[in-house]
Amino acid sequence: MKKSDEHAQRHRSRMQRKKEVIDTSIARADREQGLLLILTGNGKGKSSSAFGMVARALGHGMRVGVAQFIKGRKDTGEEGFFSRQPEVVWHVLGEGFTWETQNLTRDIETAQQGWTVVKEMLSDESLGLIVLDELTYPLKYGWLELDTVLADLKARPFMQHVVITGRGASEGLCEAADTVSNLQDIKHAYRAGVKAQKGIDL
Repeated sequence: MKKSDEHAQRHRSRMQRKKEVIDTSIARADREQGLLLILTGNGKGKSSSAFGMVARALGHGMRVGVAQFIKGRKDTGEEGFFSRQPEVVWHVLGEGFTWETQNLTRDIETAQQGWTVVKEMLSDESLGLIVLDELTYPLKYGWLELDTVLADLKARPFMQHVVITGRGASEGLCEAADTVSNLQDIKHAYRAGVKAQKGIDL
């Protein structure tokens, strides 16, 4: 047998063993349920990843709800595109970052009013996926009570998926989640003096 043939045979054998392991693992995951996913960390792409799931859900014919905390602008690419989709319910619930608003009382009121809107979304069985963009911040600042948020999330329809984005997700929030991803910040164009770019950052 040629050396190249031996290499190909070893590769085939490894892949066969790997397939058996993966197939067994897939077969064990036989439950269906609504998932709570957390996208956190200092790296770029948390909201972008969530909106990728919005596109995926729409591709499966699901209705989607989006609630954006903190962010107050309405000129982002994702808002411009997804808010025009008939199967997307889109709410901008923030008035800008805290260093822009500079009004603690108003920030707290805005967050709590926003959660009232989210609570209605969490009771809507027609929404298969809900994205709570930047929710970690009002939780971190104490504008919303974690116990209240977790209780409302737990009471949602059984098959409803929820994605929460934002830096600094608390231990309690992560413990309640089914899937947690921590995006690392290795390098960012902003620190080299490049402003936010349409289609990439906006």
